[in-house]
Amino acid sequence: MTARRMALIFGALLCLAAEADPAERLADPAAEARARALFQETRCLVCQGQSIDDSEAPLAHDLRQIIRGQIAAGHSPGQVRAFLTARYGDYVLLRPPLSPANALLWAGPFLVGLLGLGLLFGRYRRANATPPLSSDEAERLAALESDDGPRQSGK
Repeated sequence: MTARRMALIFGALLCLAAEADPAERLADPAAEARARALFQETRCLVCQGQSIDDSEAPLAHDLRQIIRGQIAAGHSPGQVRAFLTARYGDYVLLRPPLSPANALLWAGPFLVGLLGLGLLFGRYRRANATPPLSSDEAERLAALESDDGPRQSGK
């Protein structure tokens, strides 16, 4: 076997090992599917960049059990999300909802970008602006314009 084929087999075995214990799964496939969808929407509070579906942290395992328990008790996905956010805050959701509390966080990158563009535009305008002429310069310019142009000498 080639090294590539061995790596693929090893990766497949790791994926199977990372799969949830069948004893932990819900008996109803539809309920398990709802729970799995919620796993993908819920942030691992230890890993912070992963969903609890992808994380192997003990807290992620506990959150998966809580979600499965809530689904088994007949709660809707919205009720489970409400329970999790009441307990852990909006941060537990990978896509937190827009609310007045986090509106600045959502708008912050756009505001910083607009501020940067405004500063660049202002700097560009100042660099290309010609300053007004002083009275002496204005008189000299008027005298030059009143002449017929450059004088030719001696021909």
